[in-house]
Amino acid sequence: MIEVLAPLSKGLVQLLGVLSIGLLIAIAFLDKDIKGAVSNLGLIKKIKLFLIFWFVSLVLFILIQIAYLLEQPLFTSFDLTVVRSYLTQTSIGKSYLIQFAGILLLLVLPLRKILISYLAILIALGSLISPVFQSHGSASGNHGLAIGALVIHVIAISFWVGGLFGLTQLSKEQKIIALPRFSEIALWSAIAVALSGAATAFTRLDSFSAWQSKYGAVTILKIFLTVILIGFGAIHRRWIIASDLPSVFRLITAEIAIMFGTIFVGSWLSTISPPEREIVLTPGLLVTGIELPPEPTLSRILFSYEIDGLMLGLLIFVVALYIKGVIILSRRGVKWPIGRTLAFAAGISAVDFATSGGLGLYSHFSFSAHMSAHMVIGMIAPIGIVLGAPITLALRTLPIGRDTQERGVRGSFIALLHSKLGRFYTNPIVALAIFDGSLFALYFTPLFGNLMQGHTGHFVMSIHFLLAGILFFQILIGIDPMPQKVPHLVKIIIIFAAMSIHAFFSISIMSASTLIDGGYFAQLERPWATDLLADQKLGGSIGWAMGEIPILLALLATFIQWSRADKKEANRIDRASDRAAAMGEDDELAQYNRYLSELNKKDLRE
Repeated sequence: MIEVLAPLSKGLVQLLGVLSIGLLIAIAFLDKDIKGAVSNLGLIKKIKLFLIFWFVSLVLFILIQIAYLLEQPLFTSFDLTVVRSYLTQTSIGKSYLIQFAGILLLLVLPLRKILISYLAILIALGSLISPVFQSHGSASGNHGLAIGALVIHVIAISFWVGGLFGLTQLSKEQKIIALPRFSEIALWSAIAVALSGAATAFTRLDSFSAWQSKYGAVTILKIFLTVILIGFGAIHRRWIIASDLPSVFRLITAEIAIMFGTIFVGSWLSTISPPEREIVLTPGLLVTGIELPPEPTLSRILFSYEIDGLMLGLLIFVVALYIKGVIILSRRGVKWPIGRTLAFAAGISAVDFATSGGLGLYSHFSFSAHMSAHMVIGMIAPIGIVLGAPITLALRTLPIGRDTQERGVRGSFIALLHSKLGRFYTNPIVALAIFDGSLFALYFTPLFGNLMQGHTGHFVMSIHFLLAGILFFQILIGIDPMPQKVPHLVKIIIIFAAMSIHAFFSISIMSASTLIDGGYFAQLERPWATDLLADQKLGGSIGWAMGEIPILLALLATFIQWSRADKKEANRIDRASDRAAAMGEDDELAQYNRYLSELNKKDLRE
């Protein structure tokens, strides 16, 4: 009985999580907002109700899971000590504890504003995917690709299945208005589901015999259901284009039923161990999920490739959005500068090289390689991305409101840029503190060693380095519009401060007499570069050298921009003087001198 209840209860948790996310998607993207405020208050109440259902189902699943693991009756699992131990002392239990915290946060979060609903979607997705990072063991190999594909798969299913459910909760009139927008979301989600599902199957089913296993059979069933869903989606899209909306609505019920079945099959699949593979277990493989590579050489660093599925999926998504934006402008007859596209592509390629490429591979096994990857992600790649002007492209191509009252995605993005939060983070002092100050918080505390232990930690570090670098260089040399204009003199002061802080950080690592990784690299037992302290000092010197060059380039760019701004202002004054002379009027300088003269005469009279 427990063997049957375990996958069913897990499927119920995932289904209610997906439906809750779908309702959030409905108020954030599908339903109409009124100048950034949620108009459907009844939908907010329904979201809170589904969140409660999600929470209760998670409690029930935890109890069933404990009974299943301990092979005991269900009612004997109602032991607070056992439950607390499971949630706080096991990796998978901690992930469910994160999910509990996320649901509780969503329950108290006010959802009256569209911007808050965007935040709520991120929290809900983070809560739903937190257990996915513990799916299957690192020892099975291809850990980065497998986990990344699973995470992307769950997110895509949430937008597809949840979005369709959210669509059904709207009024008939609003459904008709929202259908084209949902069709766009469903198309992107279907592509992501298909690609991530194929990647997951590739990592777990690498032989004909593996497909004949129970895991393979359930995978085939899920593929069959997914193909049917993709077919339904294609039919929907064709009918929407043909404006055959009654047929679309009739098909939605059957599509939702198959979607629910797909979620439960996926939950069932997650409880089945994949076929065993003949892998020689090593300390490096057990810790990182990656087979220990041979001693690094230039060719191995340049040409090795170990896919980080989550980061690669994110990069592909961002590039696809950028390309779509360029295509939209092209169809309007607007030519997007090729230099910006090339700069953006170079920045994205640098991130891929430092996460999935040879540098990213060796960053799991060597501190010097890790520091090199850090510098590429945080110092070099952001320059290319910033020069690609993604914010400008987004402002020109994001969907606008569907009427004069609706703010829309573009309006919400503009509101976020000019909000107090946007102004706070674009303050140069704050950006400098995040860019350089976080280095000390990461590398000189136990945080670094803890984050290095798992795939999630590596991803969090990479995202932090990238976003901190983008923010910093956007303020210094960015060509996108920003909430506040920073004087060039302030930029130069910030650059010199960054150079000094970064140099001090690098010297601190080079002069350290103890390891700062909390024993992470020692447990890998690598046969090359066995002097860990020497490798750490090498990493410090690499960080100093690679960090100073981009900052110097930013300094040079700032001087150039300052010079161009002064020249532009001088030309503006000259043109104004010419126009004033042609009209027989005083120019700005003459008007200013006359103003000073009148003030002087006034002072003399007094």
